[in-house]
Amino acid sequence: MSTPPHDEGRLMQVLVAPVVSEKATMMADRTNAVVFKVLRDATKPEIKAAVELMFKVEVLGVSVVNIAGKTKRFARGTGRRNNLRKAYVRLKPGQQLNLSGEAA
Repeated sequence: MSTPPHDEGRLMQVLVAPVVSEKATMMADRTNAVVFKVLRDATKPEIKAAVELMFKVEVLGVSVVNIAGKTKRFARGTGRRNNLRKAYVRLKPGQQLNLSGEAA
């Protein structure tokens, strides 16, 4: 079964932002994985194609986590944070992704 080609315009929108946290940095060091916030309706093949297109690296696998937004209390009532979808993208050995903005 072959997958249809992805629309390049859609792929440029799939990755919303990189997640830079202590846990994400630890994952990058241990398992060569990078964490991204992605669109709520993004699929694993789309995420893989987007990372390979934008960063010119080879992807080994993609794991996706859906996180429900929390209800928070404020001074004048309650509010709700947005739902979130994160993608853990594992890179093939020898591949590296620099998200710090420094020259490699």
